[in-house]
Amino acid sequence: MTTTSEAPADRARAARRRRRTSPRSERVASAFLHLELLVVAAIVIFPLLWIVGASFSPGTGLANASPIPEDATLDHYVSLFTETDYGRWYLNSLYVATLNMIGSVVLSALCGYVFSRIRFKGRKAGLLGILILQMFPTFLTAIAVYMLFLNFGLLDSLTGLALVSIAAALPYNTWLMKGYTDNLPASLDEAAAIDGATRWTIFVKIVLPLMRPMLTFVAITQFTMPWMDFILPALLLQSPEKQTVALGLFAMIEDVYQNAFTTFAAGAVILAVPITVLYIVLQRYLVTGASAGAEKG
Repeated sequence: MTTTSEAPADRARAARRRRRTSPRSERVASAFLHLELLVVAAIVIFPLLWIVGASFSPGTGLANASPIPEDATLDHYVSLFTETDYGRWYLNSLYVATLNMIGSVVLSALCGYVFSRIRFKGRKAGLLGILILQMFPTFLTAIAVYMLFLNFGLLDSLTGLALVSIAAALPYNTWLMKGYTDNLPASLDEAAAIDGATRWTIFVKIVLPLMRPMLTFVAITQFTMPWMDFILPALLLQSPEKQTVALGLFAMIEDVYQNAFTTFAAGAVILAVPITVLYIVLQRYLVTGASAGAEKG
C-alpha cells in the first residue's frame, strides 16, 4: 500500500519539476531560434543592401561601393534611361514574363486537371513522359530549339521566346498541379455532375477556385523566370531592340576595361520592382488554403 500511495506522489513531484524547468527551457529555445533567424536574415539582407548601396555609390567600379554610400547619387539611375536602352529591355522582359505567366497558369491548370480527374488511354504513359522530360535542363535542347525556330521563322521573336519558356516549365508545372488537384475532394465534382454540370463547368466553377494557392505559386515563379533567363534570349534573340534586361545588363559588365558595375546594380534594383510588387499582391493566396472548409462531415 505504501508503494502504491507513493507512486502518485512521485509523479506529482516530477510534474512540478517539469513545470518549473519548462519555462526556462522554452525561453532558451526561443532565444536560440531568434538568434538563428537573425543570422539568416543578416545573410540574406546584407547582399541586397550592398546592391542597393552600390547603385547609389559614385563612380563605376566596385572598389568604392558600400551598403551605405557617403556621397549618394542618382546618376546611375538617370544614365540607365538616357545612355542605354534599358527602358526597351525592360518592356521586352515585361512582355515575355507576362505572356509566360499567363500561358503557364492556363496550360498547367488544364493539364493538371485532365491528368488528375480524367481517366483515358495513354494517361500513365503521358505522365511518365512528362516526368522524364522535366529531368533534362532546357539548355540541353538549345540546338534543337534553334533549328525549330529557324524553320518556323520564330527567331528574334519575343513571343517565340515566351513560348519556349512556357513549354520548358510545363512538365514540372503539370506534375505540380496534378499533385495538388489529387488532394482536392472528388465528391465536389461528383455532386456537380449529378446536378448536370459539364466537365468544363466543374473545372471553371469548382476546381479552378480551389487551385488558387498553387496557381499563384506558378504565376509568381513563371513571371520571375524570364527576368533572369540568359541562355535562351542569347540564343534566340539577335536584334538589339529585342534584347531583354538580362542581356542588356550583362553587356555592361562583360568588358573588363569598360564596365559599369554601379549602373548594373541600379538596373538590378529596378529589375526587382515588378517581382516584389507581384509577390506582395499575391502573397495572401500563398498562405491561405482555398479548399479549407469546402467539404464538411
